Amino acid sequence: MKKKQSYRYIDQAKKIIDQEQGTVLKDWGGKLPVALVWPNSYRVGMSSLALHIVYRLFNDEPDVVCERVFFGDQQAPHRDEPVMSIESQRRLDEFAVVAFTISYEMDYFNVVQMLRRAGFPILAEERDESWPLIIAGGPAVYTNPEPMAAIFDAIAIGEAEGIVPPLVDALWEISDAPRHEAYERLAQVDGMYVPTIHQGDQPVPRVWIKDIETRPTVTQIYTDRTEFGDRTLVEIARGCGRGCRFCMAGYVYRPMREMHLDTVLSLARHGLKHRDRIGLVSAAVSDHSWIDQIAIELRRMGARLTASSMRTDPISEPLIKGLAESGNQTLTIAPEAGSVRMRKVINKPQADDQIMHAVDLAAKYNFPQLKMYFMVGQPTETEADVEAIAQLALAARAIFPRNMAINATPYVPKSHTAFQWSAMMPVEVLESRVKYLQDRLNPNGVTVRSDSPAWAAVEGVLARGDRRLGRALARMRKVNLREWQRALEAEGLNQDEFLRERDVNEKLPWDSVTTGVSKAFFSWDLRRALRDDLTDACPPAGCLKCNACDEEWALRPNYQDALGPNMGAYGDNFIPLQV
Repeated sequence: MKKKQSYRYIDQAKKIIDQEQGTVLKDWGGKLPVALVWPNSYRVGMSSLALHIVYRLFNDEPDVVCERVFFGDQQAPHRDEPVMSIESQRRLDEFAVVAFTISYEMDYFNVVQMLRRAGFPILAEERDESWPLIIAGGPAVYTNPEPMAAIFDAIAIGEAEGIVPPLVDALWEISDAPRHEAYERLAQVDGMYVPTIHQGDQPVPRVWIKDIETRPTVTQIYTDRTEFGDRTLVEIARGCGRGCRFCMAGYVYRPMREMHLDTVLSLARHGLKHRDRIGLVSAAVSDHSWIDQIAIELRRMGARLTASSMRTDPISEPLIKGLAESGNQTLTIAPEAGSVRMRKVINKPQADDQIMHAVDLAAKYNFPQLKMYFMVGQPTETEADVEAIAQLALAARAIFPRNMAINATPYVPKSHTAFQWSAMMPVEVLESRVKYLQDRLNPNGVTVRSDSPAWAAVEGVLARGDRRLGRALARMRKVNLREWQRALEAEGLNQDEFLRERDVNEKLPWDSVTTGVSKAFFSWDLRRALRDDLTDACPPAGCLKCNACDEEWALRPNYQDALGPNMGAYGDNFIPLQV
């Protein structure tokens, strides 16, 4: 049976490679073999620019061969399926290093299932130097490595461009070393968190790069087998200075760094040789200081456009027009909260008229569908705030005549945000609020979608959990809520202890790493949130208030020379913060 499955996988992998452009195939002779693992399906993994950039970074090293591995059939994790690489169809245990890139906490379950299928001991303490080193990176583990600290040998804290080259040097040095010596050497690499050595007394600081233009993040491998197979993805900016209090990515990727207009157009010009559609990627595409010019110039080049995320304060009409002309079927906006008060609490002060202007544009340019993103269960939310979501959606419905949907996602507090101390709303309350919105809106032509509140609570545990969770995860052989509860109970753990409100003075599991913004700033910002006070956005020059910028960045000369004419998008928010 195993042979049949292996042959089937090898045949599938070869077909995948035949349909790809940009695959790196290297001879293994004299090279360090690295398995780059995305713990979810090929379709999901190849839709992520993060995987593309790490794949390129490793393979840019001449003495490294890096091959991709995916979670082949996540719908049937109990099946005895092979864990093999795409490029050469080698088993996971044939590599010297197994490097996971993890964007979502819920993929922790898949990590365990993959290691078990590959025959690996799940816990790091059970693996000696006869096993490959297992490391990880990505925003999920970067912001709180503790839930997976018992499983991984080392975890990268920060951005891959600044970590991979020195990490490769260290990996070569320890290729034949005993495990304890390997750990000691890895701990010397900036940004590498080694759980057996770092016990939280000396937090590991993140690594970040100041110039994202030196190694632009753009599609490396083209394949039709992804969500975005019809386009070239281009990262036009990294980070966000808006300061939405719920948004982990907005904080940990500070400061915002833009790709210059000329660089974006050059990358797009090259991408158009492969696909006629260009996907603009950043935390807030419409905040780019050159966004109007980018949209106009790309359309002149004949490109069709897509955009990953847009705000409505303001919204770029040239971009909306370009998206419509490019045949996009859906315009997506994210008010996140229905009431003005809640938008102050979360520090996303989009006015109702700005949101309605975006809806007007969706109607004006004849988008077939409008989608609006909201969250339920954010700190201080009341039933009146939930009703405000319904009212805002109905107001949009009165303007937009075609298909309309809202996502009412249960809010999950995350580490390294102003709400990192907040309690998660009980599952039954979340369920009732989602049902309320469904009952109010579905009969009025607005489809309401939501993630499972019960699984959102599991995500909340993994997002703010501690080192004890690794042993609970290692116990799981099936992924369902009952098995999860059994695993927690077997380790003497209770889900509620991780979802509770925390005191601002207590030691937090994720204090073992620093991601730029200081704990003092978050505490100050939380106090403002509880008073319904807004906090100003980051100034374009950077500053030294939240600690995300260093002096070299904040005091850099002539920074304004690189900024485009749309910098006024932030308006009066460009006021230095006073903490």
